[in-house]
Amino acid sequence: MDPEVLMRLEVELVVLVHRSAYGWRPAHLPSESYVPPLLYPLIKQVKTHDSALGSVTWESEPKSTSKPFPPTFPALHSYFTILPSPFLSKPHCTPTQFRKDCGCCDLFPMETKKHLVVAPKKPTLTPKAIIHQHFGNKASYMVEEVKEVQQAECPGLSIPQTGPCLYRCALQLPELSVVSGTFKKKKDAEQSAAEIAIEKLGIHTETFDPTPQEAQESLVARIAYLFSEKFIISDHPLGGHIRACLGRKGDLCGLVPISVIAAYDAKLFSLCKFINPEVDSNPFLVISYIMRASTKLYESLITSEQHLWIRKQNPYPQDIIESLMKDGSQECIQVMALRIPSSVEQSIEAVTFHISFEEYYLDIIANELGFEDAAKVMISRNLGKASSETRLFFAAPKSYVLDPSSKLSNGKESLYFEGSPNVRASYLSGQDIIGDAILATIGYTRKSRDLFYEDVTVQLYYRMLLGKTPSGIYKLSREAILAAELPSRFTSRANWRGSLPRDILCMFCRQHRLSEPIFSVTIHPFKTSFESSGSHLKVAESGMNAIECVNGVSVTANSKHSDSELFKCEIKLISKCGDLILLCSPQDCYKKQNDAIQNASLTLLSWVNKYFKSMIVPFEQLDETAGNFGVQICSKNIFREILAGHSIHNGQRNEIRCNKLIESVCMNSSYGVLGNGVHSLNIEGPDSGICPCNGSLPCIRYSVSLVVEGEDMKEVIEVSNEFEFEVGVGAVISYVEEVVMQMSVGQFAYFTTNLLTSDLIFASACDSVKMLTLLSSNDCCMEYGISLTKVAEPPEERMEQALFSPPLSKQRVEFAVRHIVESHATTLLDFGCGSGSLLEALLNYPTSLEKIAGVDISQKGLARAAKVLNSKLVTNSDAGVQWTSIKSVVLYEGSITNFGSRLHGFDIGTCLEVIEHMDEDQACVFGDVALSFFCPRILIVSTPNFEYNVVLQKSNPSTQEQDESDEKTLLQSCKFRNHDHKFEWTREQFRQWASDLAARHNYNVEFSGVGGSADVEPGFASQIAVFKRQWKLEDVVLKHADIEHHYNVIWKWNSENK
Repeated sequence: MDPEVLMRLEVELVVLVHRSAYGWRPAHLPSESYVPPLLYPLIKQVKTHDSALGSVTWESEPKSTSKPFPPTFPALHSYFTILPSPFLSKPHCTPTQFRKDCGCCDLFPMETKKHLVVAPKKPTLTPKAIIHQHFGNKASYMVEEVKEVQQAECPGLSIPQTGPCLYRCALQLPELSVVSGTFKKKKDAEQSAAEIAIEKLGIHTETFDPTPQEAQESLVARIAYLFSEKFIISDHPLGGHIRACLGRKGDLCGLVPISVIAAYDAKLFSLCKFINPEVDSNPFLVISYIMRASTKLYESLITSEQHLWIRKQNPYPQDIIESLMKDGSQECIQVMALRIPSSVEQSIEAVTFHISFEEYYLDIIANELGFEDAAKVMISRNLGKASSETRLFFAAPKSYVLDPSSKLSNGKESLYFEGSPNVRASYLSGQDIIGDAILATIGYTRKSRDLFYEDVTVQLYYRMLLGKTPSGIYKLSREAILAAELPSRFTSRANWRGSLPRDILCMFCRQHRLSEPIFSVTIHPFKTSFESSGSHLKVAESGMNAIECVNGVSVTANSKHSDSELFKCEIKLISKCGDLILLCSPQDCYKKQNDAIQNASLTLLSWVNKYFKSMIVPFEQLDETAGNFGVQICSKNIFREILAGHSIHNGQRNEIRCNKLIESVCMNSSYGVLGNGVHSLNIEGPDSGICPCNGSLPCIRYSVSLVVEGEDMKEVIEVSNEFEFEVGVGAVISYVEEVVMQMSVGQFAYFTTNLLTSDLIFASACDSVKMLTLLSSNDCCMEYGISLTKVAEPPEERMEQALFSPPLSKQRVEFAVRHIVESHATTLLDFGCGSGSLLEALLNYPTSLEKIAGVDISQKGLARAAKVLNSKLVTNSDAGVQWTSIKSVVLYEGSITNFGSRLHGFDIGTCLEVIEHMDEDQACVFGDVALSFFCPRILIVSTPNFEYNVVLQKSNPSTQEQDESDEKTLLQSCKFRNHDHKFEWTREQFRQWASDLAARHNYNVEFSGVGGSADVEPGFASQIAVFKRQWKLEDVVLKHADIEHHYNVIWKWNSENK
């Protein structure tokens, strides 16, 4: 066949790489490729035109598809199946994936098409990245400057000559410390130190992908090395166990339990996973593989299949044994642990081990479990960080024989055993555990040859359970179990406290033995529109000129991100075997890639957390709500397994609700009652006027105690001297935020709650015995004491204060006061009064106002406004202030888009910086309702000028600088001034909205503003429209009575009844 013909045939090479299930090749695929007879004529031609692939050697031409046909490509080291397009009746697929409807896939067996998975190529990790994977924040790099003195080029010169500045790095790890050589760059010194640590720790970094047969051969070699004289004197943790076994008495001397070898040698465990991936969840299989490999070393090792141990046939040299026996501590130790019964009806209990230096600690644990020696004890993987020695110890199965004749559906061997499954222990470890288990932190490390140990308490157990839930991971990161809550929104990196959503999601996957989540970011261009009917941003349709990024790294060549692009993130949760479990595809777009990733992560976490947070939410209901979060469950069985273990613990949770009578609400007292089971609220201290609001960052000191009312019993559970959170995003328990919102800086509040969650209390408290005693009382409750120390204002206020003095908020008040004075208004209605900042400010000015009213939809804001206004009016009255003419103040609860006849016909209405917090269509409804039904003589409406954000955000230190960008690009790159703004209008949009509104309702409108100048671009920072009625109120008779809505009076003040 002519080479040009071959080129036109577009011969594709589909790589069937020899991989285990740990990599690409599914476990059931044959180890060699099979070529359909249909292709033989073409392959015969192809073999003469292979210059691009290297020389090809065909061992033989097969006569049927049942015989392997393995061509050898020295340059590629893989087997290939050649698929020419002319033989395909349908469009063919790419070499990286198979499509179900692809004709080329018809050439393959059905099972090949179904299970062929091509994983994305992983980037090469640097030594520092590898160290971070294993140790996280426990790895400490300390770089020091090294100055070397050079030999003087001029003899006799008294001035010392220094050479170039060099750097040396000391790396401190939990298990060892290393020091690098000297380098010209700091980062090179750090990488060198990390590389030295990797080599000493024996961390395997090279790609090692053996076939099952090769893994079995390597397993035999590894076991032989573990019992060598070289290994026993090393600082490997398994070496500590072998040395301890040499010190055992009687017939047990030198007997090393196979479970110890399986648990403490990571390389050996990895080899077993290449043989059978099922060992990751079933540790019993490792025993069988080690036993099978050890029998091949019968000349040097003795094994006991009945008792599950291995012993070196020829003893170690006496001098080595004597030197090993001299090492280590000679003291007896005492360590606390927990026993987790297999029956969920039995509670966990504390146990204490007393271990002498002559005893092997695993024998002591075996005795606690009812066995004579450690050979019958299985050991789980580390629970937590790689450097942790917290493990579960449990009984080996009575029947551990590997039955080669039994095959699962995937062709793998299965293991049969007897015993009662321990659901709680299995949930903690992610492994199948049978019988009772001991949770202990004890073992040997590289750092010292002495036995390492720490006490395991009930508190640690409940923290481990808590760390397997999204909300729990966040609580632990904030060290505020009884105060913090996983936020419902991610507003900005600057406002977020604790672990980021992306990090929480990664931790959640590790805790449940899943692969790292895959983050796919697509970039969408967007267009700007200044039409009055729409928002200032319009997102391009999905897929238009999209640039894809995987895990934050662009996979599109030569792609440049500009300021006029939006990011959207999709997340995949995948099992260790490569099965897709969950797909989260939120539709929201963001101007920053990190914001897209964090928000998508938080969306998925919030959905999953709905189940973990409640005992009563069934899986079916969780499935029904998935679509609302953009989540698709791809493997319900696997996801059910993840949730199953937690449901067992949920069933054991002790939800205690104290039988307390909640006192009635007293609006005029400092004592009050809140929702959510909180009562006896008392706020002490003077009102400083500095209060938290939505978007602000209050900082509090708090303590939580468990008390028994009527008795002198009180135990402090949790204390924090500095706890900062963002208001309005659910970052704290609801009743804590509700109390803080009623406080001002410098005030102290305490209250009690009769809603107790025992698992959170045990996770926070140190003394579990005392907690259990207190919880057993019917009169127990939790008491919170909170002190508000400071409040950081929302981003909008901070940006404005950087440019304007006085602040824009005060300038808006002064603008309104001028119109009040000029119009001689006697009544004022504040639409969207919030916490009453405008109404309070008006009390400081001499005006003609006699009656003021405020309406808002937020009860919290109105309660705060009532408190502030009452305090101010009482103070003015006591001080004898006579210049204020205000006789009546009323606060109403209701929506400003609804009409209430009691608020009809005020002299002046104000709506300052309110409409941007509503949806645009609702803002338009408010305008129509305000001018057609409320009908104030004057209406003042202010809203941010979006065009001015360029100036404001350049003054914000946290905003990235925009260099050499034109005005349009700068405008596109701007964001809203506050995270809860639904829209922000340009001057043109605002003018068009206000002009159309005035024309429809026979008002005149004038435009003004504060902050900046109308004659200087980009205009005022806060743009204002002043509507003035041109007709008399008596000329209009109220119609449309059906739109009347009842407004609730929240608070009322009258000068005659003060």
